[in-house]
Amino acid sequence: MSILKFENVSKSFGEGTAKSDVLKDINLDVQEGEFLVLLGFSGTGKTTLINLMAGLEIPSSGTVTFKGKPITGPGRERGVIFQNYSLMPWLTVAGNVQLAVDTVFPRMPKAEKAEKVAKYVSMVGLSHAAARRPAELSGGMRQRVNVARALAMSPEVLLLDEPLSALDALTRANLADEIEHIWEADKKTCVLITNDVDEAILLADRIIALTPEGTLGKEFRVTIPRTRERTEMNHDPEFHRLRADVTKYLMDVGIQAKSEETRLLPNVTAIHHEVPAALKGSQGSTRIDKYLEFSQIHKIYPTPKGPLTVVEDFNLKLDKGEFISLIGHSGCGKSTVLTMAAGLNGISKGVINLDGRGVVGADPERAVVFQSPSLFPWLTAKENVSIGVDKVYPRASQAERQDVVEYYLERVGLADSMDKSAISLSNGMKQRVGIARAFALSPKLLLLDEPFGMLDSLTRWELQEVLMEVWSRTKVTAICVTHDVDEAILLADRVVMMTNGPQATIGKITKVDLPRPRTRKALLEHPDYYNYRQEVLDFLEEYEHGAKPKQPATPKAIAAE
Repeated sequence: MSILKFENVSKSFGEGTAKSDVLKDINLDVQEGEFLVLLGFSGTGKTTLINLMAGLEIPSSGTVTFKGKPITGPGRERGVIFQNYSLMPWLTVAGNVQLAVDTVFPRMPKAEKAEKVAKYVSMVGLSHAAARRPAELSGGMRQRVNVARALAMSPEVLLLDEPLSALDALTRANLADEIEHIWEADKKTCVLITNDVDEAILLADRIIALTPEGTLGKEFRVTIPRTRERTEMNHDPEFHRLRADVTKYLMDVGIQAKSEETRLLPNVTAIHHEVPAALKGSQGSTRIDKYLEFSQIHKIYPTPKGPLTVVEDFNLKLDKGEFISLIGHSGCGKSTVLTMAAGLNGISKGVINLDGRGVVGADPERAVVFQSPSLFPWLTAKENVSIGVDKVYPRASQAERQDVVEYYLERVGLADSMDKSAISLSNGMKQRVGIARAFALSPKLLLLDEPFGMLDSLTRWELQEVLMEVWSRTKVTAICVTHDVDEAILLADRVVMMTNGPQATIGKITKVDLPRPRTRKALLEHPDYYNYRQEVLDFLEEYEHGAKPKQPATPKAIAAE
């Protein structure tokens, strides 16, 4: 039976030349009791679609009905959970849920209200925190309160607008599992908006993709039996097939063709690649093996309770041109290791050697791309990249330096936007500038600290391939910190897994023997891909929830390989 229905619905904002068509000719039937996932990315109108279901927006044309009656405004039969949780900071967990119950059921007896609040607080696993206020909760716990509050209003349909996107990977996965269990227990109709393919497959009976044109795209039925367990699905051929099909479809409709190459890289040498006069003529001024060495690295912070060892006995050797992914749970010291390699964070014990010299202080020979690219907003993309280029090519002409800047901006897909100010660029475009800036320095070492963590999945996929394409030209030695298993495998020659902190160290190293150049599509089709994925997932599961297994995943000696 149909519970929510769209008939020829379009939605526009603005008028005249400022008119923007967000959704076009939407026809959709949501069946009672089903879990529907709408999979879309930035700019596809997914939030507008769910606002139409919630009654927070009215269609420009067409009709949206609930049980056959037009939706003219919000109603308690349609509960909404947004990306950002709006909790009352002065109320406890139970108090925030109670507020919703009081509003919807004003005449309900007090004891019955208390029982209802306790039921839903327990359902989301927060009974132990019922008396805490939002400031005392983690992001994942706050979103659980949001879920409990929506459920306590006894809606017939639950509308979820990217409720997990602001959470870290582990919390997001755990809460997605909880949402599935809640749906199984309550069997409410659910509509979820997400940009995460794995999340969609885990939860959905049916997946519908939204296109960049604001229309409904291809529909995918999910026939994998419930309850779906992430680790088990990794071995399921149907999961492999569906994941590949959905990913390919989204990439085909969402990622535009790369710009044609029109510029050549000038033959100029960065100052940190010039061989000192004392070494000219000597054989092997740089080495290929053990080009970058972490030797017995410790990071210790002073605290009121005494020294705190965050990273302990970290040993790793990289060959020149090798790409390493560094993965582990939040707080395992991944970024600490990266910032020590960058010279931005002092080393407490041990030494880091790059190309035969110890790392001391920041230097353009070690380029860093952070999660947020930190551009000067008043400068253009080209001017932001030029700042570093002017310093590292002092003997090049102005024209040659501009050629370097424009070459890398073109490589990352900004040929038509290099003269735009940074403030006018999207988050994905800003991160492209950050990547171009790093490569343009011609560094000896490229360090990437979750460079795509703030981006939606499609933008992340696109920039991963941009990164791979540019890296394949330079073969710069690189380390990428990530929490994304697929990203780690896609990028790396080796995946280095860290144990939980404090006293985090290397727990396991997996060599990724997959052909290059790599693309996401090709990887999903490779017979060995899911075996590598399982190795990393098994390690992360062993260290889940801050666990510290009695025996390390592998002997520490492996870290020195």
